[in-house]
Amino acid sequence: MGFSDGDSYLGKDIADVDPEVAELLREELERQSETLEMIASENFTSRACLQAVGSVLTNKYAEGLPGARYYGGCEVVDKAEELAIARAKQVFGAEHVNVQPHSGSTANEAAYRAMIAPGDTVLAMGLAHGGHLTHGLSVNFSGSMYNFVQYGVRREDGRIDMDQVRELAREHRPKLIVTGASAYPRIIDFAAFREIADEVGSLLMADIAHIAGLVAAGVHPTPVGICDMVTTTTHKTLGGPRAGIVMCTADLAKSVDRAVFPGLQGGPLMHVISAKAVAFGHALTPEFGERQQRVVDNCAALADSLMAGGVNLVSGGTDNHLVLVDLSDTPLTGVDGEERLDAAGITVNKNGVPFDERPPTVTSGLRIGTAALTTRGLVPDDLREVGEIIAAALRPDAGPDDLSDLRRRSMAIGERYPLYPGLTAGFAVQA
Repeated sequence: MGFSDGDSYLGKDIADVDPEVAELLREELERQSETLEMIASENFTSRACLQAVGSVLTNKYAEGLPGARYYGGCEVVDKAEELAIARAKQVFGAEHVNVQPHSGSTANEAAYRAMIAPGDTVLAMGLAHGGHLTHGLSVNFSGSMYNFVQYGVRREDGRIDMDQVRELAREHRPKLIVTGASAYPRIIDFAAFREIADEVGSLLMADIAHIAGLVAAGVHPTPVGICDMVTTTTHKTLGGPRAGIVMCTADLAKSVDRAVFPGLQGGPLMHVISAKAVAFGHALTPEFGERQQRVVDNCAALADSLMAGGVNLVSGGTDNHLVLVDLSDTPLTGVDGEERLDAAGITVNKNGVPFDERPPTVTSGLRIGTAALTTRGLVPDDLREVGEIIAAALRPDAGPDDLSDLRRRSMAIGERYPLYPGLTAGFAVQA
């Protein structure tokens, strides 16, 4: 039985084959459409990327690199991967790019494998101060395989303490210094890290998973050309499919490629790599650059509105796509804040703040970003209104009726900017 047979499972749509899953896709599209998505690590990818991810390239095994595969029939996917690599190089100005990592965590693991050995000392930003779990958290592979020493931010202003970074580097002489963060609202000075790395003879890596779109558009300084290794996801500010890449200097190219395959992964996800090519292609357009600038402008407007409403922000504002709300001086926890905003139609995540006295499962903060709403079309005036809604929801005396009223305001904003117009299920059908 083949695709031409109307009774064939292979030729049927998901609604006919599996209505339960089809309904879940529809429900998720509805949830995304009817709420304001403000998790800083999330974005809405393009309809073109949805189509690439749902394409026939998912059928192809392609272990190895273009021109050196372990399977036959790779002549087309070779072109797709070569296109993704060429576009990524052009977007970021990198000497070498491996586009195969399945995620940002895998990209970081490959980068570590390419540069250092198990047990080596690494200096990185602690998770509690805005780093990432792959930057040395004890229960993560990074913390169990390598000896991480962690730097943080200054208590008085929430900025990276470069004096502490220098002191720790001189004391521990790490083989690698990692810069980059998952909850840091300010510009990162990569050149300052390079100076310290050179002083102590360390390699330098930047994890730009959160700010890659801003870097690509030139609205945040680039680490490419400064750091030995740069990793990123492709789905946050970059707006592509959920995955990662590794960029490096030419002398580390072979080590990176071997670390990804066969070191960590088998066959690459060619459908996702094709979507990366789509995203990188879009990143080369003026439209993309304009949107990334609007991400930053929207976040600045949000920050001003929140602070005007009495909400405390770590570091007193933002330079990028996110703000970090500090609730430690209020009766609310991060869990409370997340639940209140969910009731008000806004999706965020609880997040620790520097020097947080509450456990990670509770926290004293919220991480809020503007990438997804900017992709949806919102402008600074909209984000000022969103800031008013958030501030109102976080007032200690806000009750269920208040939150219901705020939800109606949130939904009214969303209705002005329909998500995926014409899409009736949670996937994009090929033309």
